[in-house]
Amino acid sequence: MALSALSSARSLSRLLVKNGRYIHTTAPAASFKSSVSLEKIYPESGLDMTRNIQPPKNEGINFSGYIPVEQLQVSYSRSSGPGGQNVNKVNTKVDLRFHVETAEWLTQELKEKIAEKYKSSITSDGCLLIRSDKTRSQQLNLADALDKLRHMIHTAAYVPPLPSSEAVERQRRRHEAAVRERLRKKRDRSLVKQSRRGPESEF
Repeated sequence: MALSALSSARSLSRLLVKNGRYIHTTAPAASFKSSVSLEKIYPESGLDMTRNIQPPKNEGINFSGYIPVEQLQVSYSRSSGPGGQNVNKVNTKVDLRFHVETAEWLTQELKEKIAEKYKSSITSDGCLLIRSDKTRSQQLNLADALDKLRHMIHTAAYVPPLPSSEAVERQRRRHEAAVRERLRKKRDRSLVKQSRRGPESEF
């Protein structure tokens, strides 16, 4: 076999002649990167997946959306409802809870708002309880419970924006118009009642 044919092989290997014998050695691997590689599309993204990524932190009532699953108490049980024999065999129902006051991944402002907004869902020992048996999959129910918890935190942290001066003036005018309409109807009703009265006796 000719050496020129071997040098064009995809194996990136080569043959050296030593003492009349062919010796197979491996050539250094080529460092090729596509023009559409992630490093070239996002040059400053830090694509090293082995590094420790710090979760985003919450500030005040601003919730980042990150929920540490390892700090939650997750239990599974058998779900109710239709589903055949699978219901009696697999624990698919998810009970997710965490102690609100000692949750280190929430700020004090968020804890207070959650305790005030969802006091009916907090147990006697101070744990917020969330349940999910939406599907027949344990993992999907866990994802649904986490989504419910994330939505509850966002709802508790929501602060409605202050109305603009135009909105306040519009509301004031509507209130005044409603008061005038109410007094007009009251006056018309009074006139109707007066017209129904009989002539007053002179004696």
